[in-house]
Amino acid sequence: MLAPLADYVRALRGWRRVLLTIALGAVAALALPPFHIIPVLLVAFSGLIWILEGHDVEPRPLRGALLTGFWFGFGHFFLGLHWIVEPMLVDPARTAWMIPFSWPGLAAGLAIFPALACGVQAIGRFGNNTAARVLVFAGLWTVSELLRGFVLTGFPWNLIGYVWAGNGPGLPMLQASAVVGVLGLGTITILASAMPAVLGAAGPGSSWLSTLVLVITLLIPALLWSGGLYRLQNTEDSYVPDVRLRIVQANIAQKDKWNPELRTQHLEKYIRLTNTESPEKPTHVIWPETAVPFLLANDALIRGQVARAIPPEGALITGSVRSAFHDGGRQLFNSLLVIDWAANITQVYDKSHLVPFGEYVPLRGVLPVEKIVPGQGDFTAGPARRLIDVTGLPAFSPLICYEAIFPGQVTPDDVRPAWLLNLTNDAWFGNFAGPWQHLAIATSRTVEEGLPMVRAANTGISAVVDAHGRVQGWMGVGVEGVLDTALPRPIPATPFARWGNLIPLILALGLVVLGLVLLRRRDTA
Repeated sequence: MLAPLADYVRALRGWRRVLLTIALGAVAALALPPFHIIPVLLVAFSGLIWILEGHDVEPRPLRGALLTGFWFGFGHFFLGLHWIVEPMLVDPARTAWMIPFSWPGLAAGLAIFPALACGVQAIGRFGNNTAARVLVFAGLWTVSELLRGFVLTGFPWNLIGYVWAGNGPGLPMLQASAVVGVLGLGTITILASAMPAVLGAAGPGSSWLSTLVLVITLLIPALLWSGGLYRLQNTEDSYVPDVRLRIVQANIAQKDKWNPELRTQHLEKYIRLTNTESPEKPTHVIWPETAVPFLLANDALIRGQVARAIPPEGALITGSVRSAFHDGGRQLFNSLLVIDWAANITQVYDKSHLVPFGEYVPLRGVLPVEKIVPGQGDFTAGPARRLIDVTGLPAFSPLICYEAIFPGQVTPDDVRPAWLLNLTNDAWFGNFAGPWQHLAIATSRTVEEGLPMVRAANTGISAVVDAHGRVQGWMGVGVEGVLDTALPRPIPATPFARWGNLIPLILALGLVVLGLVLLRRRDTA
């Protein structure tokens, strides 16, 4: 059916092939938030499969496949992570010079993972057995995404499964991540997106078997979507009694946040918003990451001012920079503090997964750069994840900023929380794609874990999301105000909550084995 087009793509060489590959990668990024143009994946991944098939007749197919995977990944991440320039424009005199290096450099670094997926599949020598190639490719892509979440501390941003994230028409499909995780959902998405390439198979590869695989592959997403819709329609909203949360979003621009002349004004704004009159009084108040430019843990006077806005017998949960002696010297921590109505600090959590080049510089003394976050010295990572207990609240797992983007790593290993609390400052990400991507990524953890999430962001997007990924309330980008909300209840632990990333890994390796079996069967037929 598509054989002439497929033959044309396979025959491309040189710069034409490179440009098409980059373009296909960029097109695939349009399926991700905030665009959600999901059908473009059919074009992007079917086209990529045809290009990979074109390497089979070349003298060095492995080298060609590696380069194709790299250029596809470069286009994909260059467009999908275009917001990476925003942090360097907050203080352009100091950091704008990094843009020509950081933007393409990050895209090139992340492109190594698609390159590995494409390169390893080339070893199979699939010839015109397109169905087998797609099965193996989908599994290898997932393995590469899994590796991306761990190598060099990990950066699993914009995994393909996130095309279904958000409170939109993709939410029923996202329900499958309760079993297979977002990584496994990405496996199914790649499989369905790349399998139409069999319609361009040449010769024996266009047999009834390939057509059958195509039909089955397209049916799988339809069945998952239907099952997810049924799951959503057969659940009832349930909330923790006697809990009323107030999320404060002060909308302070990042360029003004640490201005010493404005810091008292920032504090007063948070206190004023916290004291907003409402028919139903809050029991607990939540401020975002590093909410005010004071070291609250080290400044009892400022804590006393803050405490006047805390509900009686309640608490304030806030992000704050904290200074403390650690390993023989004074260190800085990006922390979550719980402050009671008497100005006492009752709980502290120090961010344990720091942002490279944002909060610390890897190989400091070798690399001639400074971290993007202003201030002297690097932040210090805290210990492993743990639960936080606050009087009047169920125990929660704290997630500061991008700690929420790691599938299977948002709760302690030995105990299950009742909810997730994500404090973040997305003012660094600008006003377009960055905040929406971060929201979609973070709130996907709710479906995976079966846990609700409360999210407080300095400039947005603050939100309350239930254990099925449904947004119960939110404040958009650039909005100043408060969000008063009940706390949704958790649901029983999902399969993914119990087994984590082992499930998508087994699914991915199973597809690789199935593809190799199909290849062997066709070769011996």
